[in-house]
Amino acid sequence: MPLQRIVFLFFLFTSLKAGADVPIEQIADDSSIRRHLAKTYFIDPPLDVLARKPVFERLDSGDITQIRSERSNNGEFSIIIARQSGGAFPGWGQGSFILTRNIAGGQPVRARIFLRSDPYTYIQFRPSGASKSEMDAVVYDALLTQSLPVALPFEKLIETPLLQLLDILDKKFPRRYYNPNSEDYGVIRKLLGEVRNEIRPLKFGDDGAINENGVYVYIKDLSPQKETSFLNCSGFAKWFVDGILRPVTGARLAVAPLKMPFGKRGTNFTEPFERIRDPFFGLDWSRNLAAAAAATLKSPAFASLNEIEVRSAPFQAMLKRHGRTSAVCNYPGHLENIGFSFEGIQPLLYTLAIDEPGNVFIAAISRVGGTPPLRTYFHVAVLAPYFDESNMFHVAVFESAEETSFSRFRVRYPQHHVSLCRIPVESAFSP
Repeated sequence: MPLQRIVFLFFLFTSLKAGADVPIEQIADDSSIRRHLAKTYFIDPPLDVLARKPVFERLDSGDITQIRSERSNNGEFSIIIARQSGGAFPGWGQGSFILTRNIAGGQPVRARIFLRSDPYTYIQFRPSGASKSEMDAVVYDALLTQSLPVALPFEKLIETPLLQLLDILDKKFPRRYYNPNSEDYGVIRKLLGEVRNEIRPLKFGDDGAINENGVYVYIKDLSPQKETSFLNCSGFAKWFVDGILRPVTGARLAVAPLKMPFGKRGTNFTEPFERIRDPFFGLDWSRNLAAAAAATLKSPAFASLNEIEVRSAPFQAMLKRHGRTSAVCNYPGHLENIGFSFEGIQPLLYTLAIDEPGNVFIAAISRVGGTPPLRTYFHVAVLAPYFDESNMFHVAVFESAEETSFSRFRVRYPQHHVSLCRIPVESAFSP
């Protein structure tokens, strides 16, 4: 093996180290590689490109990229300039660039740039006539920006340095959603660690909560539990909020006030069924918990419904996926006394983590059912979106006296809606 090849491989494999993402402004420029590929991979016959083996190129910064092509099953193929992430070249490491072309004719379809080491957050560009392009900003299938005109022909755009391209987009590009600061989430990470320590002895059971005196009671009539001590989903959410408030107030919340109606909800039609079916229990409970937390940790002025309830999303459209293809669908956003449809919860939590790094959220889940059909809030959970020390996004889910996973949580309620209420975070936790 030639000496130069040995030295290159040594440099390559000793460079494969995992590390946290850098701010967008510090992403190493790869435009020189893209300009070179624009004369080869980006225009050569598709089958010729697909036949080439992966190669490695070094950027001016010293970073190594892998250039490879991949064929999809929808008549397209991609040329990937992959940055390393976690000791590999997955194609979505921070700074990676993907040009997708049509196999039949070779025409460019889109270019995608990953501003974070996250396969679900990226910006993408499409040709739009001879003199301009269009841009989408995507986080977890939500379109934060959709079909934004860019005054560059596509052939010029794919050779333009990233920072120059972002300067052209200027304030129309929602840069903050691609530049999280892990230091903003230290308090939440500390809180989650304490919750995980305290949660272990808890048990789940129907209609259980802890009252203001520390006694396990039945929520329905407030009588003491007789044999085992347990919490249901609502009682567990109260346990969580008590743990945040008790270090400040020295006391737990009373149970009875949390059952009271909060805000104008329901109609003359639903009123006769409230005593029999209690359809708004989860909604009232979560709102009352959030109002108590806001009044205690901020001021009573922050305990109104407009302050505690999440009522907007920074996107109005989403990508609905069918295998490797996707279609743009409208997203209705917040609906009064209903909340958000579940398909948009993950990107909504992502944007909330960026915009409100000092909050966790009480989620009240609802569906329509029964005879007559009524919207019923039947489940309550605590959702904590945050970024870890490496700026990777997570959603911690606490429900029914245990920590579960967001993937399980999401697939459990595909046709449901969720109302979200803010809970300010404090560093101490003592339930």
